[in-house]
Amino acid sequence: MKHLYSSIILLMLAFRPVAVHADNKTSYLPEIDIRNKEVVRQNREIELKMVVDLSHLKLRTQHTIALLPVLVSGDGSREAAFPPVVIDGKTRSKVYLRAQRLESVELPPYHNGGAQTIIRRSNGKEQSYDYRAVIPYERWMLDGRIELREHVSGCAGCEEGRMERPIPEAEKALAAFVPHYRLDSIIPAPEPLKVRAETRTARLQFRQDSYNILPDYKDNRAELDAVSNSVGLVKKNSDVKITGIYITGYASPEGSEAYNMILSENRAKALADYIRRHDNIPADLLHVDWRGEDWEGLVRVLGDYPGLLKRDEVYAIIERYPNERDFCELQLRKLVPPTIYERLLNEIYPALRRNEYRIEYNVRNFNIEEAKRQIKTRPDLLSVDEMYKVADTYGKDSGEYREVILTAARTYPDNVPAVVNAARVEMECGDVTSAIRLLENSRVSDAPEVLNALGVAYAKNGQYEKAREVLQRAKTGGSAEAETNLQQVAGIVADL
Repeated sequence: MKHLYSSIILLMLAFRPVAVHADNKTSYLPEIDIRNKEVVRQNREIELKMVVDLSHLKLRTQHTIALLPVLVSGDGSREAAFPPVVIDGKTRSKVYLRAQRLESVELPPYHNGGAQTIIRRSNGKEQSYDYRAVIPYERWMLDGRIELREHVSGCAGCEEGRMERPIPEAEKALAAFVPHYRLDSIIPAPEPLKVRAETRTARLQFRQDSYNILPDYKDNRAELDAVSNSVGLVKKNSDVKITGIYITGYASPEGSEAYNMILSENRAKALADYIRRHDNIPADLLHVDWRGEDWEGLVRVLGDYPGLLKRDEVYAIIERYPNERDFCELQLRKLVPPTIYERLLNEIYPALRRNEYRIEYNVRNFNIEEAKRQIKTRPDLLSVDEMYKVADTYGKDSGEYREVILTAARTYPDNVPAVVNAARVEMECGDVTSAIRLLENSRVSDAPEVLNALGVAYAKNGQYEKAREVLQRAKTGGSAEAETNLQQVAGIVADL
């Protein structure tokens, strides 16, 4: 009983208040050697490893040290603590052990089960502890730091001092991933001979079973004037030389397939003869072809008539008889009610009766000053290379440079270098949305180089799933840059 009273009295004395003064703070941190520090961010966790060497620590018997690693956000507004290492002096360790046995007695600081380990210091002896702890990763931790905070407490848990020291090894592990995308400028292929073409449609009206062109019949005068104007604009341009005019005749499905083939032939030849005589074009520049009934055109035009009664049935009949077009047309005639075929005949078929003509010509090369003027009026007469030479005269940081590069992409939406380089310039100017729109709407959107640029644009816009999908397609298509960019996207996603 006597020993029990003695123990209780010692315990009460240990917890009695002790006066602490600001000018009498204690710190043992300089005597503690922290070695082999390592901070690793992996699998949504941050792991801290270090060796806590106490061999040079001379700890007062009544003191407890709590070494508390704390992760602090870059702006200092948030914190997350790792489990502390607690080091007890000889007497404090006894107090701790007694407090454990006497459940009614309050435990000393950091002895309530939250510590990584509790060490009893034996002064003068070598002691060390291999520390390893993890905390869940959160995005706010990026660009943060880890501080090792020391809390020294004495009798009854009174604070005796505190100090902190940074763990520099955390800077690299906690640094936000900075992507470095591969999106090099593509040099356009030279165009020694600039070949251009303009395609138009002439919807001339003919009397039944006739292929003679009557200029004053219905709207023929306007159609013929349009043809002559198109030919004249090219013919009179001293910068170009016509190399050929290609005319293709089409007919609508009413009547027999054989008859309509002949009809489309004769009407195409009639237009060629008119251009030869009226526009003074040599016969050897005129080339005529004919396709007969334009069933593909019929399917396209039907798309403009969503309200056509039984339109799905019309589609089905056309698809059912690809090699029996006369019988197919007969089935269309039999549709009930008869107004269906009447609408086909009067509203849809007329659009199929036409001659398409393509004027091909060569364009001379231009010097820089000529190209600067030409790009404002007829950029299509310049090559991409000529446009880029104009852009270079303005300097890459100028608005004029950007506008010329974009003009090249708008003029040649099927030119891979023009499209990719324009998107690259837009991203460099901070307009990622414009780059995405340009790439998505290009005529070469499936090219590996274009897909790679689109993947980079998606990533810069925060659309990482889309970025990975198109970059994978680009990689499969043979883009070496896409493989690198996939790694960059993976690095960003790991930070999320």
